[in-house]
Amino acid sequence: MKDKIYLGLFNIFQWLVRHTPKKVLNAILNSLSHLIYILDKKHSKIIKTNLDFAFGDKLSKKEKDKIVKKCYKNMLYNLADFVKNQGISKEELLKKVEFKNEKILKEALKNGEKVILITAHYGNWELLPLSIAAFFGPLTAVGRALDSKTMNDILKRNREQYDIRMLDKKGAMKGLINDLKKGRMVGLLVDQNTAESEGILIDFFGKRARHTPSAALLARRFNAKIIPTFISTIDYEKYTITFYEPIICEKTQNSEEDIRKCTQAQADITERVIRQKPDEWFWFHKRWKNQYEEIYK
Repeated sequence: MKDKIYLGLFNIFQWLVRHTPKKVLNAILNSLSHLIYILDKKHSKIIKTNLDFAFGDKLSKKEKDKIVKKCYKNMLYNLADFVKNQGISKEELLKKVEFKNEKILKEALKNGEKVILITAHYGNWELLPLSIAAFFGPLTAVGRALDSKTMNDILKRNREQYDIRMLDKKGAMKGLINDLKKGRMVGLLVDQNTAESEGILIDFFGKRARHTPSAALLARRFNAKIIPTFISTIDYEKYTITFYEPIICEKTQNSEEDIRKCTQAQADITERVIRQKPDEWFWFHKRWKNQYEEIYK
């Protein structure tokens, strides 16, 4: 029954996106995002808690409130773009994006190096792998399946365009290893909280947090380059994909310290990007829950 409800709501939203003039659609998305913001007390509280915890008094209440509202706007506009990208041609997709520092990735691929792209739930992160695969070539990425099978099928079809292979988060390491050996790029989202057994402690916004070491483990084992990659926009029409300087995982006698340093470097660049434009990060999740569960009560 839930699947039918989800599918029905999605179909209505899909029809609106595909048949409504841009100005009218934008007005609808703005109004709908504001309505959800008003009604969704649970998640708006999580966002405010995260912002207070990360920034303290370095951001004013007015600035934080603006970010909270923008989070909901981002969510609606990203969903609308997700609809627009279903079955889109490479040519039309690539008109939406521009690449910055693309030489970093081009040179790594030209030299036959193994590449691990890391990013966060930042900007239009669903558009990011599509754009990279459409322009640079085959990509393997990791994602958690949705609870709704019907909606997950829709999500999977969209994500697997342009020779993208999606691996389920559970047991993904084997597939990542195999595809790295085959010379495919692999992509990982590395910004979420992890369980005690799955993550290592790093500093994030000056606070302790659990962070996945997956990219570091792979990079150290295969001498791969970790290339931080983030997507951003100012108008939800044109997107900029920026490649940052590669992170090289050291290979000393102290493997544990090598992994920690490499993982910390990933957290550092993620924090740096978020601080530059905090309104594009997905502040909805309980990033510091593992170490500071009390702040979310």
